Amino acid sequence: MSGHSKWSTIKHKKAATDAKRGKIFTKLIKEITIAARMGGGDPDANPRLRTALIAARAENMPKDNMERAVKKGTGELEGVSYEEATYEGYGAGGAAVFVESLTDNKNRTVADIRYIFSKAGGNLGENGCVAYMFDKKGYLVIEQSVTDEDALMEVALDAGAEDVREDGENFEVITEPTDFEDVRSAIEEAGITTIAAEVAMLPQTVTPVAGKEAEQMVRLMDALEDCDDVQKVYTNADLPDDLEI
Repeated sequence: MSGHSKWSTIKHKKAATDAKRGKIFTKLIKEITIAARMGGGDPDANPRLRTALIAARAENMPKDNMERAVKKGTGELEGVSYEEATYEGYGAGGAAVFVESLTDNKNRTVADIRYIFSKAGGNLGENGCVAYMFDKKGYLVIEQSVTDEDALMEVALDAGAEDVREDGENFEVITEPTDFEDVRSAIEEAGITTIAAEVAMLPQTVTPVAGKEAEQMVRLMDALEDCDDVQKVYTNADLPDDLEI
């Protein structure tokens, strides 16, 4: 199982609390805002904004919240100016960790992230130290219970997907970032429900991590996900299937 999908599976198993939902909304609003700032407020002409709005709707974000975030991005409403930044490092057992952030204070963010790494037995590295271990890809996850592999492959590959593979109880669809929207739309139009759909950093290879180090990796990833300035976290850690969380 890929490091990315294993962490995604662990996240899905974790209980969704009101506090977590609030943090999810905050992250989505930041992404909508910067997507609108960079590419305009029309989702039909701005794929990044369209993807962000789809993710927000999937989390049942109120329409008013989404519209305000777009207007803050386009300058129609006053808002905080966010900067994109990435951070790279290693977790317990030497697993690679890649962090994407949106922040209004880079000094605060790097200090927070460095502290989170050190507290969980990892260390923050220099830019470029692990990025080469990941590829930017479109990534969709579909439960096997909602479709069969042949039907999914026909829809996904015809729409331009790079690969369709089985992963435990799910199917994973991999695309080039430029083909992600076409593939996602085709799968949606075929009536196939996804449980995850994003442009993500997928590991080229995985690093097995077990025992206490696996528990430390989960604590690291969870703490990073919980950081207000962090948008997404990726790892190449291959965690045990029976890991208690």
